[in-house]
Amino acid sequence: MPNVVVVGAQWGDEGKGKIVDRFTEYAGVVARYQGGNNAGHTLVVGGEKTVLHLIPAGVLHAGKVCVIGNGVVVDPAVFMMEVDRLKAKGYLSDDAQLVLSLDAHVIMPWHKAVDVAREQAMGAGKIGTTGRGIGPTYEDKVARRGIRVRDLLEEGRLERRVRDRLPVAQDELRRLGADAPLDPGAVTREYAGLGRRLARYAGDASIVLHAAIRAGKSVLFEGAQGTMLDVDHGTYPFVTSSNTVAGNAATGTGIGPTEIDEVIGVSKAYCTRVGGGPYPTELKDATGDRLRQVGNEFGATTGRPRRTGWFDAVALRYAARVNGLDGLAITKLDVLTGFPELKVAVAYRLGGKTIEELPGDPEDLERCEPVYESLAGWREPLAGARTWEDLPAAARTYVKRLEALAGVKVMSVSVGADREETILLENPFTG
Repeated sequence: MPNVVVVGAQWGDEGKGKIVDRFTEYAGVVARYQGGNNAGHTLVVGGEKTVLHLIPAGVLHAGKVCVIGNGVVVDPAVFMMEVDRLKAKGYLSDDAQLVLSLDAHVIMPWHKAVDVAREQAMGAGKIGTTGRGIGPTYEDKVARRGIRVRDLLEEGRLERRVRDRLPVAQDELRRLGADAPLDPGAVTREYAGLGRRLARYAGDASIVLHAAIRAGKSVLFEGAQGTMLDVDHGTYPFVTSSNTVAGNAATGTGIGPTEIDEVIGVSKAYCTRVGGGPYPTELKDATGDRLRQVGNEFGATTGRPRRTGWFDAVALRYAARVNGLDGLAITKLDVLTGFPELKVAVAYRLGGKTIEELPGDPEDLERCEPVYESLAGWREPLAGARTWEDLPAAARTYVKRLEALAGVKVMSVSVGADREETILLENPFTG
């Protein structure tokens, strides 16, 4: 059975959760491989909305195992809150359905405090962080001074870790002019208590995934933020603090790269971005406002309004290259209904030259002007479309043009928020 990675092909918020939820039907296990609760997946099933921040989107399907890999950073309080809310809705009736990697790093109180203090100190140059402590946690991980889920399960070990690390964080907070009132004993007691609550879910994610694959079950790997926010391959420094691209599905869960069979990129039918950084097709006009309102472009985690713009085929071709995309899932096609003319950036103008590849220097990208191609819009509502043929001719032409510009086949098209409002053109699990 094939193992499939679903990855964001833009600047995040592409609707990955919806696509993961749609494909979970065909998988045995869904595994999240990076990010933290700075990301959010909004799922609508039967008209009921569920917002997830840490637990994989496959949790809404009975009998599916959901794994949070070692590449994820976890706020244990948010994790348990999410578990409690899902149980209250009737999900997660079997605790064996959820596995939290023992090696996932833990977001501690000082990580959030440092995150906020640093952003405030940067003033106009701020990155646009969510303040959830994601970056400082990954920083501690790389510096080999982090606290992992396994440390929460042994209070004596946790106490040593906290007493070693907290004074250093408090010194930084003071330098940043922020309060640092955290008490090591109180922090230890709080997080040891959280450790006791989450212990039933903690396990070796790598072993679980290998056992599932050897048993013939398909694994669906779920990314969080989009390609353009990857710490190595995105618009650095306006990026997240982890590798969002498909290659990290292996590192972030403990399986080998040869276990991955297909990579599906998720892209909106237009573009959005949250936070600072270059964004060539951004619309700061009435058209951009309309996209934001009709598309409900406000962050699932923060509520922040997203920057909106026309579809960027140059950025998508880049995403196809660095992820090795086999297929493309187009979301929110319905949002474009009613626009008489649609524009797609097919190239950029930089320094008087036309370029068709994304520049490696983000400062060059900031100076790029999009070269647009215009396509006809459509007026017919798309919510009732359930087959390719149900779509208006102009909508089909638009999708086929995006496919040609990206050089990647379109495998699904979403025409609404609900699970059923996805037209499946090709299934990566069945061929």
